[in-house]
Amino acid sequence: MSHHDAPFGPVTPWPVWALGGLMLATLAVVAWQRWEHVNAPRAEAAVTDVLWQRSLRFEDRPNGDIAVIDPTAGPQGAEVHRFQGEQGFARGTLRALARARAQSGLGPQQPFVLTAHRDGRLVLSDPATGQRISLESFGPTNLAVFAVLRDARPVGSTDPVSGASR
Repeated sequence: MSHHDAPFGPVTPWPVWALGGLMLATLAVVAWQRWEHVNAPRAEAAVTDVLWQRSLRFEDRPNGDIAVIDPTAGPQGAEVHRFQGEQGFARGTLRALARARAQSGLGPQQPFVLTAHRDGRLVLSDPATGQRISLESFGPTNLAVFAVLRDARPVGSTDPVSGASR
């Protein structure tokens, strides 16, 4: 017997090929599952996760301010807040959503939706395009820019708690 003979007889190549094929198939399935999980649309948050939600329109003013309009306040809506001055974060966030609308051929008529969640997330979303911006990911200072809109009331309205006019 020579030193080149296999100890258990001749080795056939098909078991090696089958094992290699099984390993490749396993890797393909794992890669496909990971790809599907990463690209799957996130399920909308459960209703119980939402602390508050508000529909708002944003309009540029001739002096450069951004007026925040509550479309549910009266037949024409009412201005509830005004971003004055540079307001880089607010302006940039709104531009991103407006750009998506323009690319879809949509106008500014439909309001955006500002939603606060129990876990601290604050999301500005556009129901017309499906775009969503998680505002908390930009830090607490930028989050506060939009968080003030929670209790904003129409200019000239009365505060129900103190009775003071705005």
